[in-house]
Amino acid sequence: MTQGRGHYRILQEAALRDYFAGLPDIAAQLGGEPAAWAITEVGDGNLNLVFIVKGARGGVAVKQALPYVRLVGESWPLPLSRAHYEYLALSRQAKLASGLVPALLHHNETLALTVMELLEPHIIMRKGLVAGMRYPRFADDITTFMARNLFFTSDLALPAAEKKEAIAAFAGNHALCKITEDLIFTDPYRIAEQNRWTAPYLDGLAASLRDDMELHVAISRLKLKFMASPEALLHGDLHTGSIMVTESQTRVIDPEFAFYGPMGFDVGAVLANLLMAYFASAGHERAAGERHEFETWVLDTVEQVWSEFSRKFLDLWRTEASGDAYPLPLFAGDKGAARLEAERQAYMQRLFTDTAGFAAAKTIRRIFGLAHNIDFELIEDPRKRAISEARAARLARGMMVEAAAFRTIADVTGAARKLRDWQPELSV
Repeated sequence: MTQGRGHYRILQEAALRDYFAGLPDIAAQLGGEPAAWAITEVGDGNLNLVFIVKGARGGVAVKQALPYVRLVGESWPLPLSRAHYEYLALSRQAKLASGLVPALLHHNETLALTVMELLEPHIIMRKGLVAGMRYPRFADDITTFMARNLFFTSDLALPAAEKKEAIAAFAGNHALCKITEDLIFTDPYRIAEQNRWTAPYLDGLAASLRDDMELHVAISRLKLKFMASPEALLHGDLHTGSIMVTESQTRVIDPEFAFYGPMGFDVGAVLANLLMAYFASAGHERAAGERHEFETWVLDTVEQVWSEFSRKFLDLWRTEASGDAYPLPLFAGDKGAARLEAERQAYMQRLFTDTAGFAAAKTIRRIFGLAHNIDFELIEDPRKRAISEARAARLARGMMVEAAAFRTIADVTGAARKLRDWQPELSV
């Protein structure tokens, strides 16, 4: 159910209680008297208010967009329309990857407010990784989510006219795209007021990023692809802080950055966050080697995410292709089928190159840009933190600048293993 009348206002506890009391379906799901509902603000992200509301019968999760970036404050205004794009993306993801996103219960476009099922006992995946937890369902679930969403919103599955209309439906989310364009592809490589890093240990490395022209060319090529390649509908911010998990379930949340862009951006984001969890792991050790099994699982999962995504995407292409790209009449007979299959493999190789580059870009921004990961931030000893971050940054630079050396996912995980105990030269 959606509503759009009235005017925007920020709903704190009392106002939210009154609002839900006026929604019979939500009030019935919560149960009991509104005065007895427990309302807790739990938002730990950078942009929005997030509440958990619990009643005698059940609970819901509530997200309301603020008219500014919460991390920075009112000096950085942001359009409320991002809540509309998030609702639209969640609606489409629910159809394409049923059971892998939270159920939508209510949306008010004027209030930029969305009510969803309360995910319990799920936790934010990043928090679990920091604690060294392993999730056996994750690789299968996230690759299903990505393969189905990316394939079925691409030219491989959609007629050209339908694809163009879909692009137009998300084109207005350019303010969120601008955040990505600046914070990921530009700011870490220049002097920017909002940049930060583990100083003074990484001062020299931060300065080297600003002087590295090969890296500047590589990141600029990735930025151009991000801006100019509307291949499929992206989640747009698919990191381990936007995934909630248990050992048996995975739910993807928070697609407010959704837009049509290059597929490798989403896949690369997942791989980047797993790789950062791997490099951060040493900093969370209380005894040498105690997290070895966890680290082995992380790198195995990195390999599984790419291999299973690739397999599932190709299976969909072979069985579900109905779009205007690669029309089947051009590939008739055994000769045509063989040539098309070769082209599919070449397509996936290009997609892997994009994925590795975007993974590198996502890693560098989390170490030298505005918003950082708790994977690194919760390492209490700043010197240990800097060492873990320097290892991740070294791999990221290689993946971006020396792309020819990273042709397979095993090249990535192999390089990560070699850097696990590398001792960087810090500034102090």
